Amino acid sequence: MSSSSTVKQSYTIPCSSIFRDAVLQLAERRGVNAADLARSVMLIVPEKAIEDYQDPGDPPKGDRETIVLKSGPAEGRPWRRKPRLQLRLPPGFSVITVRKALQMAIDFDAGDVNMRVEKSDVLAAERAALEEARALKKRQAEPPVELLQSREELERLRQIVDNLAFDPLDRGVTTFNEALHVMGFAPSARPDLRAIRAKYRVLAAIHHPDSNYGSHQRMTQLNAAMEILRKHVS
Repeated sequence: MSSSSTVKQSYTIPCSSIFRDAVLQLAERRGVNAADLARSVMLIVPEKAIEDYQDPGDPPKGDRETIVLKSGPAEGRPWRRKPRLQLRLPPGFSVITVRKALQMAIDFDAGDVNMRVEKSDVLAAERAALEEARALKKRQAEPPVELLQSREELERLRQIVDNLAFDPLDRGVTTFNEALHVMGFAPSARPDLRAIRAKYRVLAAIHHPDSNYGSHQRMTQLNAAMEILRKHVS
């Protein structure tokens, strides 16, 4: 697997509650997260050495943690499940490899294991870490695709609103018929106060200057039209 991979995926690592707590405590002491612990070991330690290391294994029978469900029909109810760690790492690792790397991190911290690391391995790890840092910086500098798509959609909606909305009157709104036009009623319409207020709420949400499609000029004329129509039905 290339260590310069820029995409990360979520890993669910089943483990004993004792192992999970030891990993989280070590991460907290070092000021990092559990994924950082695993990644640092996998960058420095040769892959073969990790493969040959002892796997702490799945949680033993009866070892369970209780969580509260946050969604679905059983939302709010407690649920007992196998203990686990949730990590985000580059794709391509097996659950067992990640779990072994975490065990090595714990053992390194406790001084329970010594290992000779060749200079070439350290240099390779430094290069990999530098490449990942550069890739992260590049991703942060570039707007995500979703944001670009949202901006394009926003611009399309602005154009639609401009095409469908009333054209502001040059001399403002002064007559009953002009008020009907601005509020979007037919020239022959005689709306009651309830219909006028409902129409105003919809149009004000669109044309208010604080909205994404707002227009100060349209909002001003909308307010004027509202006053004229309200007086007419009063």
